[in-house]
This record gives sequence, C-alpha cells and structure tokens, in this order.
Amino acid sequence: MILVLETSGLSSGYLEDVLVLHDVAVAARDRQITCIIGANGVGKSTLLRTIFGLLKPLKGSVTYDGNNITGRAPYDLIRMGISFIPQLRSIFPDLTVQENLELAGWSCRNEKKRLEDTIRSIYERYPKLETVKRKKAGVLSGGEQRLLEILRSLVTNPKTMLIDEPTAGLAPQLTQSVYKELAKLKEEGMTILLVDQNIRDAVALSDYVYVLELGRNKLEGPREGLEKDLEQIVRGMFG
Repeated sequence: MILVLETSGLSSGYLEDVLVLHDVAVAARDRQITCIIGANGVGKSTLLRTIFGLLKPLKGSVTYDGNNITGRAPYDLIRMGISFIPQLRSIFPDLTVQENLELAGWSCRNEKKRLEDTIRSIYERYPKLETVKRKKAGVLSGGEQRLLEILRSLVTNPKTMLIDEPTAGLAPQLTQSVYKELAKLKEEGMTILLVDQNIRDAVALSDYVYVLELGRNKLEGPREGLEKDLEQIVRGMFG
C-alpha cells in the first residue's frame, strides 16, 4: 500500500519547553481512511495542526507524495492537494452557503468557469445544500454546518483530507450522515487522515488505526486486527 502522507519522529507543541507530541510516526495510506484515536489531550489535534503547517515541529519531518513538507505554509499545502477541516466550526456564519463555497475557492478565483463547475458539482452531490444556498450558514443545523465544511473543502479539489472531530456534538443520526459522506469520498479515491472521539464508529469506518497515549505512539494496525481488542483499548484509554 502506498503511503501518501507520513510523519517521522514528529515532536511538537505550543511552547518550546512543553511538548505535546513526542517522536510520533503515522502514515495515511492511499485511498484509505486512517484513524487516530486516544484520550482527550494526547495530541491528536496537535498532530493534524502540525502536519498542516499551523504549528512548527521542534523536530521530525512530514512528507507528502515523497516530498518534504515540514513546516510548509497551509496555502502551499492546499495547492499541493491537502485540505484541513479543524475541530472547531470554521464556516463563516454571517455569509451565505454560496458565499462560503465561493470563498473556499479564492485560490482559483481567476478561473471563474472552473469554480462555477466545481460548486455546481458540490450541489449535485448534496442537493439539499442547494436549496439553502442563499441562507446564512449560521442558521444551518450543526450537522448541516459540518457537511458544509466537508463539501467546502472539496472546492480546491484535494487528494488528501485531514479531518479533526467531524462528529463532535452531533446527534447520532447526523453523525451517520457525516460518516456516510466520508465513506463516499474514500470510494471516490480520497485519502483521509481522521481524528475522532467517536471511537467505535470511527474505527469501523477506517482501514488503519493509530492509538496515541500521552503524545506518543502506543498501538497501530489494520482495523481488522484492532477491532477485536477495541473494548480493552478503550478501557485502557479512559481508565
């Protein structure tokens, strides 16, 4: 299996003398969903933020398609085909759905036809979104806002998506809608690196799983190998 995105010996944090990650090594496999799980505060979000260039690692490296992208700016990574959906809502609530999608395509604003075609394809993908495209994004339900974030990230035509807690705070029915969309993206050839606290459902969706503990690698393996020990893993994570 081809490794599309890989970290090696990655150490990072928010203060130079207070590290959150310690020599972490993970890899996102081509056209698969790779899931990172662990208790709160073990560095899962920090890992995604460091990969996407929002935090500079103290040491270690990040490679993408064989290229060293360690510390590269987020706008460079977007051009290279990587998108990032953060844990906290990132939509612009006072802008309409249509405006949110158009703003996501700022980097290709001079290619008007391409941008229009891309947004049209997004509405075809999720027709319900088109019915509310003139509404402010802030009035959408939590699940609709999360789906808008996922679909908005497609405007730049990424090959790889970093997704942090896509189902946080969502009701079970809305959670399944989000997972269904992620599964569809995988079927279409997307590579996804996923962090989610909804451990059982996220693992069931994934092909490969990493378990972090206190900012370090603890376990990893194909979903099939870890699922049978999942209850024990969860008990170990949460005491």
